[in-house]
Amino acid sequence: MDIRIVVITGAGSGLGASLAKKYSDLGCYVCLLGRTQTKLIRTAETLSRNHSIYEVDISSKKDVAKVMQVIKEEVGQIDLLINNAGVGIFDLAENLNEESIHQMIDINLKGTIFCTQEVLNDMKKRNQGYIVNIVSLSGKRGKATESVYSASKFGTRGFTESLAIELEDTGIRIFGAYMGNMKTELWEGARTEETYMEPDDVADIIMESIKPRKYVSVEEVIIKNNKEKY
Repeated sequence: MDIRIVVITGAGSGLGASLAKKYSDLGCYVCLLGRTQTKLIRTAETLSRNHSIYEVDISSKKDVAKVMQVIKEEVGQIDLLINNAGVGIFDLAENLNEESIHQMIDINLKGTIFCTQEVLNDMKKRNQGYIVNIVSLSGKRGKATESVYSASKFGTRGFTESLAIELEDTGIRIFGAYMGNMKTELWEGARTEETYMEPDDVADIIMESIKPRKYVSVEEVIIKNNKEKY
């Protein structure tokens, strides 16, 4: 299928912004979703073709439903949903406050679920569509100071793998991306940031992995720095 309309959450910076620009350059209509309008505008200024901005809190099912309906009415049926939005607060488990815990579970896990739910019915009616979940290597293995962040990502991994089974007899494709640390706001200030991956490189790998190919289907990909342990 041709990808015409792309919805990207967390499109205001990092990997989301990189994916937005690359899909825009391919001629797609890109819908930029995020919490901060100024960041979304900054991303929009880099795009070469049609796009629209939607300020939304993906941890609210009501807000997500409203925005997805607006996109459907104003732009058209969504061909590709990229669940990229995420937040991380890193500390020892006993030091994490209640707000931080809710934030990571609500955005990383519930946000992915809510956004996916809103596109599934239309994709099933057309028997086509792509859903890409940006999970992180923290959804594959635990790590010190990432207990709740990893819990949210393990949950997203479980949702992704279960959804793939539910949809295996349909024309809808589910893809999970598990990457290490990137040069994004999430890891800003890290001591080893010079070894972190470039979002553009990760975006290229994801886009190449989900290209339709005869007799080939890539369900997930692990992307890590050469020096990163896994």
